[in-house]
Amino acid sequence: MKTFFEGLGYLFTDILFIPLDFFRKLELKNWWAANIITWVFIIICIAAFVYWMKQLKIFKETGEDNQDTTAHSFLS
Repeated sequence: MKTFFEGLGYLFTDILFIPLDFFRKLELKNWWAANIITWVFIIICIAAFVYWMKQLKIFKETGEDNQDTTAHSFLS
């Protein structure tokens, strides 16, 4: 059982973290490039938020948005 957990430790620290080690070394040279993954996720979140707000506006304009507190049966 001990070798199983040592194998897991080897897998995660020596193999799966190779891309993250690259970004760690890159941070010393260029902070912006090292944080590219973070910037991509931020852009995705902003795009999803804008899409969500547009959809809420569409539903509100068409009157499909039911804001009554008894909209769900468990609230009545």
